[in-house]
Amino acid sequence: MLTYDLEKAGRGPKYYALYRFIREDIAAGIIRPGEKLPSKRALSAHLGVSTVTVEAAYQMLIDEGYVQARERSGYYVQAVGAPAPSAARGREPLRLLPEESAAGETDFPYSLWFRTLRRVISDQGQRLVQRSPNEGCAVLRNAIARYLLRYRGMYAQPEQIVVGSGSEQLYEAVARMLGSDRTYAIEWPSYGQIEAVYRGAGARVERLPIGPGGIESGALAAASADVLHVTPFHSWPTGVTAPAAKRYEYLQWAARTGGWIVEDDFDSEFFMPGKPLESLYAMDERGAVIYLNTFSKSLAPSMRMGYMILPWDLLPVYRERVGMYSCSVPVLEQYALAQFMDQGHFERHLNRMRRKMGEESK
Repeated sequence: MLTYDLEKAGRGPKYYALYRFIREDIAAGIIRPGEKLPSKRALSAHLGVSTVTVEAAYQMLIDEGYVQARERSGYYVQAVGAPAPSAARGREPLRLLPEESAAGETDFPYSLWFRTLRRVISDQGQRLVQRSPNEGCAVLRNAIARYLLRYRGMYAQPEQIVVGSGSEQLYEAVARMLGSDRTYAIEWPSYGQIEAVYRGAGARVERLPIGPGGIESGALAAASADVLHVTPFHSWPTGVTAPAAKRYEYLQWAARTGGWIVEDDFDSEFFMPGKPLESLYAMDERGAVIYLNTFSKSLAPSMRMGYMILPWDLLPVYRERVGMYSCSVPVLEQYALAQFMDQGHFERHLNRMRRKMGEESK
């Protein structure tokens, strides 16, 4: 007869403890395939529990394939193969990780954001449990397009905008779209994830040294790359901002080589003084610039949302090679950010941040 001390099994229902004990004995070979288990009534009397407890444990074992119920015969153990090694066999106590501590004061507009979230939950209801379109919800793509035209002077149709969960995912989307058989030129030094993502996709990476005014002209002219990934404003870690002449040089490189430019504009909202510099995307007349931006810097690091604007010629390529991947940004957050932008909260937050940065720099 099976003997288990269910009282010492820890917290949780007794039926689950019984199921776990029997399952582990089957996996360990203590209870062998073909062996008949005690009847529900006999085991409940032996363990001092109700037949309902035993029945629930047996049913879980049946559902997982450990036990087979034979009509008018009883319960028999099934062959489940060799047990997989498990650290849990030793029943060691859980080694819990230390929880993250609060980072202290931040400039994130908590009250406005959570008020927006509550309003969206109240107003949108059923829409929030629907699947997001792969390119992102129309409500957010529309809001981004309106914001870019209003605040940045950038004209992009919502159809050109693709929403993603931060910079790295957008880099991966670019690599899938343009292909791993290309050479991607990057500023050197630059943000490490840029090179890591392109190399991880199997592409070749060419490092172009960056000087005080952007990528050195000689290196750019000699580059053999098909794609140029640049951060014209506040390139990390150098902090270099490319002046207008250098940005035109990048566009001339694309015109001369027929290459694509990936404009990584993660920090541009905080240009001081005045409004942000004109983007390469806005300066481009050929449709050669893929524009990337993220809300992780402008709102909060935990805000894993970003977007890219695709040239019209790349839209069918994107749909063919990347369009089948689901959008990884939750619908609730997309609707909340759309409303946050449409009501002007995002721009007012940027203006407050820029004023504060200006005061701190004095």
